[in-house]
Amino acid sequence: MAGRILGKTLATVSVSVALASVGVWFLGSRSTPAYRNSFLSSWFHLNSITMSDSNDAKENSHNKARTSPYPGSKVERSQVPNEKVGWLVEWHDYNPVEYTAVSVLAGPRWADPQISETSFFPKFNEKDGHVERKSQNGLYEIENGRPRNPAGRTGLVGRGLLGRWGPNHAADPIITRWKKDSSGNKMTHPVSGKHILQFVAIKRKDCGEWAIPGGMVDPGEKISATLKREFGEEALNSLQKSSAEKREIEEQLHKLFSQEHLVIYRGYVDDPRNTDNAWMETEAVNYHDETAGEVMDNLTLEAGDDAGKVKWVDISDKLKLYASHLQFIKLVAEKREAHWSEDTGPGCPRL
Repeated sequence: MAGRILGKTLATVSVSVALASVGVWFLGSRSTPAYRNSFLSSWFHLNSITMSDSNDAKENSHNKARTSPYPGSKVERSQVPNEKVGWLVEWHDYNPVEYTAVSVLAGPRWADPQISETSFFPKFNEKDGHVERKSQNGLYEIENGRPRNPAGRTGLVGRGLLGRWGPNHAADPIITRWKKDSSGNKMTHPVSGKHILQFVAIKRKDCGEWAIPGGMVDPGEKISATLKREFGEEALNSLQKSSAEKREIEEQLHKLFSQEHLVIYRGYVDDPRNTDNAWMETEAVNYHDETAGEVMDNLTLEAGDDAGKVKWVDISDKLKLYASHLQFIKLVAEKREAHWSEDTGPGCPRL
């Protein structure tokens, strides 16, 4: 599959944004050097721009990973003030709540055993059999046998809803097309004068928020396979199709996912499921060219698996999306030179 990398200019402009979510924006190169985790967490936190849609960067850095109650439960995190997020900041009275969901403790195939199990010897910071335990952001520290969140404190230890200790790797396919009128002409926004870009969005069943389709990378699975599989399952309901229908979907998805693409983001995600010992990392990839819309015309959007609804959505800064997805969509709009905001001022992130 032919890949295309974000340019050097976008990489430079995006450095501060990358720090906000402990991510790697200058893509196609190696992830950040393996500095010690205590330095990383404080550096990323103190030099961040939030990936939420708030204007106050400092108050919202590493924000969603500190929200209560924890998703799918009544568990309240210990409160972590902004100035105490970084691990370099001493906090002797820090007393996070311990929580791992019953569904994880039941031992499904996608989940690790408890650290305390004598037969469990995870190889953190490396490939552990088929399980990828390396972080996209370099080395993370291990404390009392448990990996430590590189972005800082969350007010909760254990794994919550996440299956793996340490990084839980996901992939998010961003499928886009130009919005067109009945004559097939690209539509422009009346204020910005830029063409309007659309992407396929799903409404998550677990929290009711709109999001980019996507999901976890299975052990030993290539990212490209995860991207295609998750889009098929959540946006096309492929799991419920007949064999013939599945073959047709696979054929069309092969055309779509064989096109030139942009890796928009790799790295840590500010996700409400994160804990001090388990966190989400993702690779967000944009598939779009002048024929992408035509390929999608041969497919019918139908929500499936973890998605309750699915539809094409106009891209703009007015969107409210799950986790860090709004920032991913913003980067796509900027790279495609599409409409984003009615504010005609400079579009660069606030440094």
